[in-house]
Amino acid sequence: MDYLERYAQWCNIEDVKEELLSIKNDSEEIKSRFGAELEFGTAGMRGIMGAGSNRLNRYTVRRAAQGMAAWLSSTDLPQKAAIGYDSRHNSQLFAEVCAVAFAEKGIKVYLYDRLAPTPMLSYAVRALGCGCGIVISASHNAGAYNGVKCYGPDGCQMTDEPAAIVTKEISQIPYFIPESKSFAAFMQTGTIAYIDQCVWEEYYKQVLSEAVQPDIIKKADLNIVYTPLCGTGNEPVREVLGRLGTKITVVSCQEQPDGDFKTCEYPNPETDAALLESYKVADSNPCDVILGTDPDCDRVAIAVPNGNGYQKLSGNELGCLLMDYILRQRTQQHNIPDDAIVVRSIVSSPLADRIAEHYGVTMRAVLTGFKYIGGEILALEEQGKEDRFIFGFEESCGYLKGTYARDKDAVIASVLICELAAALKLEGKTILDALQEIYDRFGQYLAYVQSVELTGSDAMEKAAKMMADLRRDVPLTIGGAKVTAVRDYKISVATNLETGESSTIELPKSNVLEFLLGNSGSVIVRPSGTEPKVKFYYTAVAESKEEASQLLDRMIKQMSV
Repeated sequence: MDYLERYAQWCNIEDVKEELLSIKNDSEEIKSRFGAELEFGTAGMRGIMGAGSNRLNRYTVRRAAQGMAAWLSSTDLPQKAAIGYDSRHNSQLFAEVCAVAFAEKGIKVYLYDRLAPTPMLSYAVRALGCGCGIVISASHNAGAYNGVKCYGPDGCQMTDEPAAIVTKEISQIPYFIPESKSFAAFMQTGTIAYIDQCVWEEYYKQVLSEAVQPDIIKKADLNIVYTPLCGTGNEPVREVLGRLGTKITVVSCQEQPDGDFKTCEYPNPETDAALLESYKVADSNPCDVILGTDPDCDRVAIAVPNGNGYQKLSGNELGCLLMDYILRQRTQQHNIPDDAIVVRSIVSSPLADRIAEHYGVTMRAVLTGFKYIGGEILALEEQGKEDRFIFGFEESCGYLKGTYARDKDAVIASVLICELAAALKLEGKTILDALQEIYDRFGQYLAYVQSVELTGSDAMEKAAKMMADLRRDVPLTIGGAKVTAVRDYKISVATNLETGESSTIELPKSNVLEFLLGNSGSVIVRPSGTEPKVKFYYTAVAESKEEASQLLDRMIKQMSV
């Protein structure tokens, strides 16, 4: 069936007919909506909402959930599923559509009765003994997007093997199979049930148990400005921080759910724009820290007062600060296991390796995607040694302390941020002071992420060519620094360009290239897993910030040609 035939078929569906007829003379829009099907992968699927096979709507969501249910039914896993959703348009509807698809297979469904962060879904999967989980969210994407994130029984995002089975199941399912019963009818039978408030409370207790110095926030009289960016963090972040004695001023225009994100078009805490409204509030409400969580509350970013304005920290800077704080405090408390580990993604700052080494802790670098950090926790848990896991982070503002969840969690990260700020305040220091101390100790590490946007129906082919060209023509220098080694994660081979020796990379294969620049830094290149873009991750290392900044500029200029 070609895209025009698919379009004609969908035009017969009453509740989308009007929307689709309105584009009948727009061939490009028709092709955009029907020229492909939304792809299902280990991250589930994500896309623009609207009618069409290449859009997210109740039919594509139902089909994906039916594929998940078919896979779960074929396994020996518990025939139970947990479902959560965020503040985006249609999120609750899509969550209920997924619940019905599971219930039709006789699978018991536990559904959050209101907005809940992604890490709370990860927690619920394990706490309720489920075989899988789903959260309806497009994370930090613009308001036009939504998504279906899928989780396995360990609370981690789904891995390659089950995702491939689900994909095969989906391909065999027609789009428009009517629901056998309504959501309300399945609720009446008890096949679908709301998650009890006690699960929220158990989650709060788990998060609070991960505090390093739980009394210090109240002692320091800590003041923060907080924005949930119109998302799910408003209730749990304020609840947990309130219990610890934090004085919170909320950004009122971003307090309530808003699927349009009118005050922040792109609600990504990695960007300065995400905190602009917070700066306005902080101008009239002096604070120690500005804190913002993304719509599904798995990422968090901060800014701190600096002169007459505010300085936003990068995900790498905050990750290194939190790691240093946790390791320092636990060292002083004499409660770090001898074989403790910390984990970072390969695209996160190698400065973290220096900090780990300083405290005598092992650093493990894993592929991009928090499921790989969760996988490290699972491996330890299977050995009965999960207490060895101290902290994990990704440069994209994702952090986790503890093993109660297997995804990044902005709630525990918010606790740790407030602890860090409070401890420094009592010492007469600021977060910027602590960051400079780290640079003074280990050298200046500057990081930058460059996203090369790709357009057109051949966007994926363009990305593939970009990666192929880099593999074929390896640069001898980048920004004037010699390329000393190349790691190709697609073929699992690391090559030392100075000696010619090769070694095996002991990680799953992934379409990632890493160029090492000796002691001067690195450049990592990978296609995005969810969007049509190729990402370049730069790290420049030097004795001074000026030298590192100049090197970084040269690196970016060369790789952007």
